[in-house]
Amino acid sequence: MAKLSRREAREKRHRRLRQRVIGTPERPRLNVYRSLNHIHAQIIDDSIGHTLVSASSVEPELRAKLGSTGNKEAAKEVGRVIAQRALEKGITKVVFDRGGYIYHGRIAALADGAREGGLEF
Repeated sequence: MAKLSRREAREKRHRRLRQRVIGTPERPRLNVYRSLNHIHAQIIDDSIGHTLVSASSVEPELRAKLGSTGNKEAAKEVGRVIAQRALEKGITKVVFDRGGYIYHGRIAALADGAREGGLEF
């Protein structure tokens, strides 16, 4: 049996996690994607399959504010921004989908920033 690559292992964990984590209109899913240089977050309503709110360290206004886009400070700021945008759309409660990543480092920082911004999960 061939050994899975890191990406394949993460995707396998994410598929397993997604069997339990489902976004509803009342409590949409906060999804996180982490690359080496950036972090992305989306709030998704799985019942209709639409992204309601998104934020990313790629956005020009965040890049101007941040020195580096691949660290915990950037992740925390992305969490604050997505929380602010969600509150503007009337979303206060979400279910956190860590995307198969370990809840540590940048993933935890994004979650902390979103909580500080006013999201409940």
